[in-house]
Amino acid sequence: MRIACVGGGPAGLYLAILMKRRDPRHEVAVLERNPAGVTYGWGVVFWDDLLEGLAANDPPTASAIATEAFRWTGQRILVDGQPEACLDGYGFSMRRQRLLDILTDRARELGVEVRFEDEVGDPAELDGHDLVVAADGVNSRLRRARPDSFGTRIDTGRNRYMWLGTTKVFDAFTFAFVRTEAGWIWCHAYGFDATASTFIVECSPGTWTGLGFGQLGLEESTARLEELFAAQLDGHRLVAQGPDRERAPWLSFRTVTNERWRHGNLVLAGDAAHTTHFTIGSGTKLAIEDAIGLAGALGASQDLDTALATYERDRKASLLLLQREARNSARWFETLPRYIDLGSARFAALLHQRRSQLLTRMSPSGYYRLRRTTEEFALIDRLWHWASSRRREREVRRGSRT
Repeated sequence: MRIACVGGGPAGLYLAILMKRRDPRHEVAVLERNPAGVTYGWGVVFWDDLLEGLAANDPPTASAIATEAFRWTGQRILVDGQPEACLDGYGFSMRRQRLLDILTDRARELGVEVRFEDEVGDPAELDGHDLVVAADGVNSRLRRARPDSFGTRIDTGRNRYMWLGTTKVFDAFTFAFVRTEAGWIWCHAYGFDATASTFIVECSPGTWTGLGFGQLGLEESTARLEELFAAQLDGHRLVAQGPDRERAPWLSFRTVTNERWRHGNLVLAGDAAHTTHFTIGSGTKLAIEDAIGLAGALGASQDLDTALATYERDRKASLLLLQREARNSARWFETLPRYIDLGSARFAALLHQRRSQLLTRMSPSGYYRLRRTTEEFALIDRLWHWASSRRREREVRRGSRT
């Protein structure tokens, strides 16, 4: 096959690796519009399941990532005026650019052509390819070039957030909530190597407006945030990325879904196909799993249309649970006043359970009390969540068949 992967992120690069590894005769090119070494984003987080998936499909990639991954241990929950709370657990993170370098080097080692500063705005530019993979991100140009083909829906979240970096290394995943005269503002912070951390700041639109961020430029915004989070930063600075060095890159999260993931020989992958809220940290994992699923479907059928239909059906079904959990998690932070004054122990426990569908339907105190005192309730919570996701999965599969 002659394959073009548009977008040099994890989805496009890992699909190229898998296809070339399975059959060196494939002609595979990855086309990335940015220059080499330029990406936006700080660190990415992942867990054991991603490393296991990588190891099962391309051990050299898995080994390189596992060797360089930064491991953070536990979660710290800091709320103004309340004792610190801690949760167990661990995870991994890595500088996004380093992850892309590892994937790029592995792809080239296998014979993939990786081209930077190669911008594709329309699938017609790639006529002659057997397969075109739109892995060009949430603002996918290839998807938007066919606006009637995919049934794209974009839902914009309520909260405002900004993705920042800092030289303060957080060795635990840290949530810090700061009370201001305009309301609560908080950070999600985690180290991604021995020198730096991701520092995401989030707040309600009312707090954002009340603190004057709508009128502040980049330098003024980061200086104000350094003041608000001085206790957590210990004198370290906050740094923003992006081509605009004057405007503070505040965003509202956009949840992207598509009714259809394919049109002819064009197929969506990664953020072009779907997004899940950053508060569950699954973007990289899902992009890699898209690549694994698409490569598997292509390997199982010689008919392209059948393979793409199988990929779309299976990946849409697999995403249902995480998409629901991501919506619940985003809603939890959007309704923070519902939880913030329950005391540090209860607040931390409910923060940990923010993906629960039942939590959105019960009073926080009632949910906490039942989950803490009734062993069966935790099982009921999980089963109810699982059953509702399975029901939706069956609906998706039936819809795909019709």
